[in-house]
Amino acid sequence: MTQQEFLRRRAALLSKMAPASAAVIFAAPEATRSNDSEYPYRQNSDFWYFTGFNEPEAVLVLIKSDESHNHSVLFNRVRDLTAEIWFGRRLGQDAAPEKLSVDRALPYDHIGEQLPLLLNGLDVVYHAQGLYPEADSLVFAALDKLRRGSRQNLTAPATITDWRPVVHEMRLFKSAEEQAVLREAGRISALAHTRAMQKCRPGMYEYQLEGEIQHEFNQHGARFPSYNTIVGAGENGCILHYTENECQMRDGDLVLIDAGCELKGYAGDITRTFPVNGKFTAPQRAIYDIVLESLNTSLELFRPGTSIREVNAVVVRIMVTGLVKLGVMKGNIDTLIEEQAHRQFFMHGLSHWLGLDVHDVGVYGNDRDRTLEPGMVITIEPGLYIAPDADVPAEYRGIGIRIEDDIIITAEGNENLTATVVKEADEIEALMAAAKA
Repeated sequence: MTQQEFLRRRAALLSKMAPASAAVIFAAPEATRSNDSEYPYRQNSDFWYFTGFNEPEAVLVLIKSDESHNHSVLFNRVRDLTAEIWFGRRLGQDAAPEKLSVDRALPYDHIGEQLPLLLNGLDVVYHAQGLYPEADSLVFAALDKLRRGSRQNLTAPATITDWRPVVHEMRLFKSAEEQAVLREAGRISALAHTRAMQKCRPGMYEYQLEGEIQHEFNQHGARFPSYNTIVGAGENGCILHYTENECQMRDGDLVLIDAGCELKGYAGDITRTFPVNGKFTAPQRAIYDIVLESLNTSLELFRPGTSIREVNAVVVRIMVTGLVKLGVMKGNIDTLIEEQAHRQFFMHGLSHWLGLDVHDVGVYGNDRDRTLEPGMVITIEPGLYIAPDADVPAEYRGIGIRIEDDIIITAEGNENLTATVVKEADEIEALMAAAKA
């Protein structure tokens, strides 16, 4: 992202703030993995949205004096030679104004004394209460100090408002720069799924395919997945968020892979399901084709003016109709839909927002009936999961299939960001056969 992009976002937030107000946005704290070892640091998505700054112990304060005067202050860690030898470079205060396009940078250790001065005399403070305990402590301590300082002509803001509803509505609509990054995240994620199909063999372990996926991410500049990779073979594909990835893949099994890379903070999110040996059985293919029809129909329907709820209703009818034809479900199609009998086999939503978070922020509306608009980015992920003990014909038990693509809603319809990894059953079989040749 360019600095102009971050400045545009800050200006957009400031334009929605009341006069005589400040928004206080905290970086994510570090998370301990074991004893004195931390997990790789991952910045809070909202803080990243406004700064692109990937250090902990940082706070962005945006101050709006009136409609024409505002300024920005960053609190961040001081330069420390010893700490930097052990843990890596810090930006410090001298470089921050130019690097991050802020008006001032102050040491994070000084926030206790400086934050009250920044908030003094304002009417409103925007703060995400309950997000981080330390953030609450610092903000409330600053307000308390101002309230107790009336004899020194100190005045505390009378109103505390959560900035998240405003910011999350902003994040819902992706700019051209964001769309370009999401497009590349989709491309890299698609390459990883293609590699997994090409490398898959009976007898491999799920974690070995996970390794192939991670390899492809890294080869293209994406160090981390955007969520824990799911590689579920056989019955494990019926577990929606299966992440153990420890089982050996057997000849005749399907394997469901739900994986996406994180690139510059933005998420890819793809699911493909394919036969471990490269050839679908007839029952597997029958269920697969129902899910594929659901996805392809969704790709045709999603456009401005539609909603996730509307398209989901079409998908449910496709699924119920297909399962009744196979004898997996029994009864009148309309009655089964009205009774939501499909929830036994399709128990999650069709789509979710995608962006800096894999399950991105933004209001969905009542039962996901929000009208879609250009710039929104969503997943499409129909799936059917037939439990091993389900009361269905035996040949369908233990089959779990999900197929997922990512799309941008455009003025003309939608753009599929992840179309470059095959999903037609015949194309999957051809790709896997060619890899063995």
